[in-house]
Amino acid sequence: MSTSSSSKRKSSGLNQHYEEKVRPCIDLVDSLRSLGVEKDLNLPAIAVIGDQSSGKSSVLEALSGVALPRGTGIVTRCPLVLKLKRISKGNNCHQWHGLMSYKKRTKELKDPAEIENAVLNAQTALAGTGEGISHEMITLEIQSSDVPDLTLIDLPGIARVATGNQPKDIEKQIKDLIEKYIKRQETISLVVVPANIDIATTEALQMASKVDSSGQRTLGILTKPDLVDKGMEEIVVRTVNNQVIPLKKGYMIVKCRGQQDINEKLDLVKALEKERSFFAEHSHFRSLLEEGKATIPLLAERLTKELVEHITKTLPQLQKQLVMKLEKTTEDLRALGDGVPTDEHEKSNFLIMKIRQSNDALEEVKRAEEDLKNSDIRVFSKIRGEFGKWKLVLDDKSIKTEENLREEVQEYVKTRRGKELPGFVNYRTFENIVKKHIEELEEPALKLLKDVTDIVHTCVDHIVNYHFNAFSHLLRAAKDPIEDFLDEQFQKAEEKIHSQFKMERIVYSQDVLYSNELNHVKQKPSKSLSLSFASADVREMAYHLTSYLTITCNRLANQVPLIVQYHILDQYISQLQNAMLAMIGGNNPGMLPREDSSVARKRRELKERLERLKSAGKVLSKFVHSA
Repeated sequence: MSTSSSSKRKSSGLNQHYEEKVRPCIDLVDSLRSLGVEKDLNLPAIAVIGDQSSGKSSVLEALSGVALPRGTGIVTRCPLVLKLKRISKGNNCHQWHGLMSYKKRTKELKDPAEIENAVLNAQTALAGTGEGISHEMITLEIQSSDVPDLTLIDLPGIARVATGNQPKDIEKQIKDLIEKYIKRQETISLVVVPANIDIATTEALQMASKVDSSGQRTLGILTKPDLVDKGMEEIVVRTVNNQVIPLKKGYMIVKCRGQQDINEKLDLVKALEKERSFFAEHSHFRSLLEEGKATIPLLAERLTKELVEHITKTLPQLQKQLVMKLEKTTEDLRALGDGVPTDEHEKSNFLIMKIRQSNDALEEVKRAEEDLKNSDIRVFSKIRGEFGKWKLVLDDKSIKTEENLREEVQEYVKTRRGKELPGFVNYRTFENIVKKHIEELEEPALKLLKDVTDIVHTCVDHIVNYHFNAFSHLLRAAKDPIEDFLDEQFQKAEEKIHSQFKMERIVYSQDVLYSNELNHVKQKPSKSLSLSFASADVREMAYHLTSYLTITCNRLANQVPLIVQYHILDQYISQLQNAMLAMIGGNNPGMLPREDSSVARKRRELKERLERLKSAGKVLSKFVHSA
């Protein structure tokens, strides 16, 4: 078999691989980006970063085959998406097509010479006439037989000091923009560093290291190898071989056109030939070429491979992101509703509907039947938790009372015992001890009231905001009764709790209940060892106190929650529902459903986002099914 036919078959196989694997992956992400979903989803990308004068523009020029803006200061003032698409040669002729777009504007470029001015004009349109930057994207698509299949995002070079008309905080602005991209797990950072400086001192590599400490998503590119001082070549070789500052993706080295080459009008094709000769003839760097770590063409192949692998790896997470965003956007849009009708009769019905929806939600809370989303907890479940804490306070009081009675009763017996023989309980002493213990429970009861009130207030606030947030007049009208009625019911509940504890100072229990509890206490073994060896006075008093406090705590365990629930949940919500209905027939009800302009804008944005995400879903689904 001839070498010629073997080469042709190999070339044909590579082309087929590109058509089947490489191109579809890159086209997928480009299609998603063109839909504008980068506003909503983190798309897999290669972001090119570097300090000013690092040779970043030269690398991009060499990869794209077109001259990009150059000069001192900030050359790239906006994120520049460089979409390179390789097309086959037609009739053995060079094919080239360019397209630039930004902010829904599109400009067709018929000649590579147009690109530099077109990009500069677009940057001025987005970032202004000064020397500031913009987060708005410019997309430059180049179709040519001489470019790789590759998409890169070029970011502004890092400026250390503001010069000329640059904003004083230009360094921070640029770093914030760069970090916005490179901190995403979906982004590979292509860090461009001159070979003739200490790479550890470069801001770009430090920034990449900050967000990717293990170097999993970072690829280093060394430029300007012709400027390396004699004797320093081995350090460069060691750097490219990943032996100085290791990165998981390692390093490559390239030599692009220098200023003298540009002055001498050396075209980009000849520059690639000159680059290969430089590495092939260099005594130190030749090994890097032989190992596939040098020259622009090899870099292009490496980047295409990296991007395709990265897209394939991040695709499952991208699909999850899309589903979550779709659900959230649909939910947000549903919450905003369809907007207010213009017809007065329909507007009145709209108001009735909004108030009824809010009242229905409040009723569900009152009945403990509200629908739950995600890991939400029903309001009454939270309240029941507070009631449970109150019961623990009462149980704790009973336990501590029994454990601590010995000294307390002994003190009373010692100082206040009358003529009665040992074992006879002094009722006045018994009553005084009971009152003291019951008074200690009033503060926890009031805390229960406050805690439940906070839970209900938070819930009602959320419901009213959810239903009325788009209508500032309606929301404002609803806020007063929310606060006023809650305060009113809180005071009523507080007054009843105070009254309950005043009544509890009247020591009373049904004879049969008290006798049964006393018998029960006397029959069970004492938890306190000291009490079992106490005198008859102390032991008898302890029996009576434990019995009565158990009955009282059981009574309060139900009574206080009933008071709280009746006023703060039942009465408050019923009162609030009536007040909401009263707004329908109040003064100037037509003002209430007037929608805020910001809400209309948000609805429009959500609808646009929903369309973007749905379109993205179709693109992703089509790709997955064809893969």
